[in-house]
Amino acid sequence: MPRPYVLLSVATSVDGHIDDTSADRLLLSNSEDFDRVDQVRAESDAILIGAGTMRADNPRLLVNSEERRALRVAAGKPAYPLKVTISASGDLDPGLKFWHHGGEKVAYTTDAGVEKLRERLTGLADVVTLGPSIDFAALLDDLGGRGVERLMVEGGGQIHTAFLSQGLADEIHLAIAPLVVGEADAPRFLHPASYPGGSTRRMHLAEARTIGDVVLLRYLPKQGSPA
Repeated sequence: MPRPYVLLSVATSVDGHIDDTSADRLLLSNSEDFDRVDQVRAESDAILIGAGTMRADNPRLLVNSEERRALRVAAGKPAYPLKVTISASGDLDPGLKFWHHGGEKVAYTTDAGVEKLRERLTGLADVVTLGPSIDFAALLDDLGGRGVERLMVEGGGQIHTAFLSQGLADEIHLAIAPLVVGEADAPRFLHPASYPGGSTRRMHLAEARTIGDVVLLRYLPKQGSPA
C-alpha cells in the first residue's frame, strides 16, 4: 500500500516559537485559524501527535464541527479520523483525554515499550511496535496498510523534526501569529537536524494568505530547489 500524504501543521509566533505548555498557555492562533485547522482535520484520514504533546496539553484531538463530522460519515468515512501517537518508552497515561474521545486510536512504540503500553492501553488503542527504535518510514507503511491516505501531524517539535529531516513530509502549514514570545527556552517548531538539501534548498511556496491577523504559509518541501 502507498504511504500517506504527510502534512505538518503548526502555529508559531513571529520569533518562531510554538504554543507553550504552561498553565497560562499562550494560544497563537485566532478563532478563524482554529476553524481552518478543524477543516484540515476533517479532510485527513489520521491525526498524529507525539507523547510529549499528549502529556503537556492533554488534548482530545477531535473534529469539532458536527457538520464536518456528518460530511465525513456521508462520504463513507468514520466521524473522526484515526488518532495516532508515538511513545518510544511506552510511558503513556491511559487516563489522558486522547484515549477517551473520538474514534479509533493507534499507538506506535518500540520493542522495549510495547509490553508496557499494551498492558496500559488494553481496550483503548491498537499498540504497534516499530522495532528497536521508532522507524517513521515503517510507521507510514503501517498507516498506509490501514487505508490512511492523508496524515495530519500536529507536533510536537521532535515529531515534526523527524518527519521533515527524514524527507517524509509532503506539505507544511505554517500559521504565523502577530506575537513575539521572546523567551529563550520557549519551544520551537523544529529542532536542530540534518535536513534534505540543507540551508541551500528553498521549499516551494504553494500559498500565502491572511486569516484574520494570522498569516498562513503552505510549503511543499519535496518540491524545493537549490538557492
